[in-house]
Amino acid sequence: QFLESGGGLVQPGGSLRLSCTAAGLSLELYAVGWFRQAPGKEREGISATRSIDQTTVYADSVKGRFTISRDNAKNTVYLQMDSLKPEDTAVYFCAADYTNYGFLDSSYYDYWGQGTQVTVSS
Repeated sequence: QFLESGGGLVQPGGSLRLSCTAAGLSLELYAVGWFRQAPGKEREGISATRSIDQTTVYADSVKGRFTISRDNAKNTVYLQMDSLKPEDTAVYFCAADYTNYGFLDSSYYDYWGQGTQVTVSS
């Protein structure tokens, strides 16, 4: 149901924009979060946007560099990633939370995409 896209290889300091779309699911009714998992590390919640009040939250590790946004007409949530660092290298996932209480807690999210690889390297 979920499809993430936009990952790839980028040099340090570069930018990427990830997209998350969903077939059969109206994202405007859900909080949508972005998570990432690097090899050998636990999954990390990095950003989320609530549907009920448009609140956005960011992990400290990405605050000031990443921006989450929605386009309800396209049923898509974006993650603009700027000033990328090698430590941002991971598989990035989007997920949906109907309760809107999850924020960066992955246990609240019921629907998950397959992930898209982001590699930051020179």
